[in-house]
Amino acid sequence: MIAAAFLQMAAFEPTRADDAKPDECGIASVYSTLSEETASGQDTSVNDRTAAHRSLPFGTLVRVNNQENGKSVLVRVTDRGPFVSGRIIDLSQIAAHELGFADLSKVCLKILSTSESPP
Repeated sequence: MIAAAFLQMAAFEPTRADDAKPDECGIASVYSTLSEETASGQDTSVNDRTAAHRSLPFGTLVRVNNQENGKSVLVRVTDRGPFVSGRIIDLSQIAAHELGFADLSKVCLKILSTSESPP
C-alpha cells in the first residue's frame, strides 16, 4: 500500500527540478476581473486559483511556471479559452499575481492530474 502511494506521488512529482519536462510552453494572460460562471458550470472568483485552457479536461490540475521570474502556482482548469491567438492559458487574478504578472507572461505548464486520472 505504501509502495503504491509512493509510486503514484513519484509519477506526478519529479525528484529533481531538472527532471520536470513541461507539457506546454507559451503565453499566459489574465482572466476577467469579474466573478462569473465558467464553461464547466462552476462559479469562480478572482480569488480562486483557476484557469481556462482550450482542451484540457475540467478539473485538471496544472503547475504554471513563470519563465520570466521562476515563480510557480498550481491551478485547476474550470473554463475554456484563451480565445486570442498565441496564448495557451488564461489565469485567475490571484494566480497571475502569485506568478508576478498583471497582463501577459511567458509560462510553461506541467499537467499534474486530469479528471480522468486523479492524483
